[in-house]
Amino acid sequence: MELTVECQKRPEGSQPNALRRGGMIPANLYGHKGTEAISLVMNAKTAETMLKKASVNNTIIDLNITDLPWRGKTLVREVQSHPYKGNIYHISFFAVAAQDSVDVEVPLHFVGDAVGVKQESGIVDTLATSLQIRCNPDSIPEAIEINISNLHVGDSLYVRELVLPSGVTVLGDTEQAVVTVLSPQKTTAAAVEELEAEAGTESASESDAEAE
Repeated sequence: MELTVECQKRPEGSQPNALRRGGMIPANLYGHKGTEAISLVMNAKTAETMLKKASVNNTIIDLNITDLPWRGKTLVREVQSHPYKGNIYHISFFAVAAQDSVDVEVPLHFVGDAVGVKQESGIVDTLATSLQIRCNPDSIPEAIEINISNLHVGDSLYVRELVLPSGVTVLGDTEQAVVTVLSPQKTTAAAVEELEAEAGTESASESDAEAE
């Protein structure tokens, strides 16, 4: 997914709180010239709409700074917001056009019906919902699809076993399990009664021991 967003250079001496009160959000652009950063400002409604469609470290944003002018492909690196109100305080963009590769986080999508669920009454347990990868800025996958159809009870899939798109390299521990199929657990009322009965037996045994 790729989105186009417009913003402007932040006026000299402007205060972040005053900008927010005026319906604008402070932002920064990094990576367009090494470590140099540009202070920006963007419309709050534009920022809210963008973040409903974009994910941090995943979605390419075609950023257009109308008064410089500058235009290029970026990633949203960080979003700061109010701890409980949820209001956006600040957004950081990272320019990727000049980069040979970028590190991003992509979601995992599990597809198929596991044999261990359909035939063996097992339960699918997803141990990871996203994956850190390195890839070309123009080839960021929206998600990595994982087919779990062949998993039986007791089977697991590990990062090293995933089929990745061409040019994608995994960052981090490749021995991490991302999904497993558990054996069915006792969750019925009978199982609860059994546990309570065992607890009662233990209490009775302890009382008898104290009496002796």
